[in-house]
Amino acid sequence: MTQRNGDSGTRGRSLQMDSSGAPEQANCKDQELEGGNINRDPEEGVEKVGGGPQGSAPMPGAVVAPDGGWGWVVLAATILVLALTLAFPSCVGIFYTDLQKEFQATNSQTSWVPSIMTSVLHAGGPFCSALVERFGCRATVMLGGVLSGFGMAASSFTNSITELYITAGIITGLGFCFSFQAAVTILGHYFVRRRTFANAMSSTGTALGLCTLPILGHYLNTELGWRGSFLVLGALLLNCCVCGALMRPLVPRRPRGQPLMPLKQPDGGGGEGGTRQNKSRGRALCASLGASLRKHMAFDLFLTNLHYRVFSIGITWMMLGFVVPLVYLVPYATDNGMERSEAALLLSILGIINIIVRPPIGLLFNLPWFKGRHIYVFSSALLVNGLSNSICCLGADFLVLVVYVVMYGLSMSVVGSLMFTVLMQTVDMSAFPSALGLLAVMESFTLLIGPPLAGILVDRTGQYFHMFLVCSFVVASSGLYLMVSFYVLGQRDKKSAPKGQPLAVTDQDVSTQCQYSSVPTDGAKTQSEDHSA
Repeated sequence: MTQRNGDSGTRGRSLQMDSSGAPEQANCKDQELEGGNINRDPEEGVEKVGGGPQGSAPMPGAVVAPDGGWGWVVLAATILVLALTLAFPSCVGIFYTDLQKEFQATNSQTSWVPSIMTSVLHAGGPFCSALVERFGCRATVMLGGVLSGFGMAASSFTNSITELYITAGIITGLGFCFSFQAAVTILGHYFVRRRTFANAMSSTGTALGLCTLPILGHYLNTELGWRGSFLVLGALLLNCCVCGALMRPLVPRRPRGQPLMPLKQPDGGGGEGGTRQNKSRGRALCASLGASLRKHMAFDLFLTNLHYRVFSIGITWMMLGFVVPLVYLVPYATDNGMERSEAALLLSILGIINIIVRPPIGLLFNLPWFKGRHIYVFSSALLVNGLSNSICCLGADFLVLVVYVVMYGLSMSVVGSLMFTVLMQTVDMSAFPSALGLLAVMESFTLLIGPPLAGILVDRTGQYFHMFLVCSFVVASSGLYLMVSFYVLGQRDKKSAPKGQPLAVTDQDVSTQCQYSSVPTDGAKTQSEDHSA
């Protein structure tokens, strides 16, 4: 593989995929749909799927990555989707006390609602990948918006905490999964050369949701109660459908002389033929789901890649206590006499810090000096994040909790900005979708049991002190584990590498099957035609 140089004289780039092993990233259905135009800047990147001679112009069938144009609209839609999905489970704490009183539930029973929602959001990744391959990213995002909106609206009519597990936990969480993962997928196809910047900007969507949803939830709860609030929030989540409609699928380059609309072949009529065709489509869909589940669960990579195995175990252990403080922060503050509006303001401060910090962090850690050091920065941020939870043990005063939120928010920004970057450096990009799928499923188990276990601890001790202390130990120990493990693995790799031979570069942003070559611009094409004439 030849990597991109920072040569300013290079006008365009084209990503050429080897036909012998196409990466799983190119499986998005959006690349296969017809219709629509692409706003293309001739100086921007070109992502090409299919064979072709190196150094040639994009062949018919190439998928152009605009790296701008309509891609900015897709980026804005993705930011809004992430604000409505990823940040939502952390804001359920606004209604925590009301749900406890309504259903006479314990802390452990009530905490199952956000934990199931968060767990399903991560565990549904393989199913989302199958839907993306079958129906495309746009339809999957819109389906997620319908599911999440329906789930929250149905939650307002529930009569037991168990019904809330199904509506708000499973249905809404699955809708969040479909909308979030499909939006991130299509964003990766719209941006190639500016992908790092686009990912850093899209991550601010979570911070935007943390900043606005707690205040909105507190206002709705004051005016309408938790049932009316859930109904309004369900309607708000339907905006994911609007965002999905804006995610126009990319299309291959159409050869000259090809008709704009494909000619439809006669289907042979209805009757039994139509019934058989529907049955075959159903079987094909089931087969596609099964194949996608097998493809997006990288068990073989987990067994053979030691770096990936260490990283997956560390992240899975970290998730046991990473999101728990966000679930219990508002109940902890209100139980100690703080006004609910001030408690909601704490989550908003956390969101504001993430909005301010994440974009410059994304640019800072993209500097060449940090190459190969991202895992150590990531582990240090986890260590600081875990230790910051112990600040809550000092008291529940507003100023103390503000200091805690600031420390937690700064370290959370670094963790959120570098997590996928470290994973991309651990595995080849050709295996990244399956590696991410398995990691998401592993995370879902600890995300599921983390808040309920913390609730049991609070119920038995009657205090939140022990819960924050345990979360501090879990997250800090995961940071130390990753730091020490990757240092030992790095030293082992240096010793095992032959003398005089550089270590293999794992900091890749494309698959090993990809090659970059210049794409002739319109001016170059005109000059070449003049010379040939």
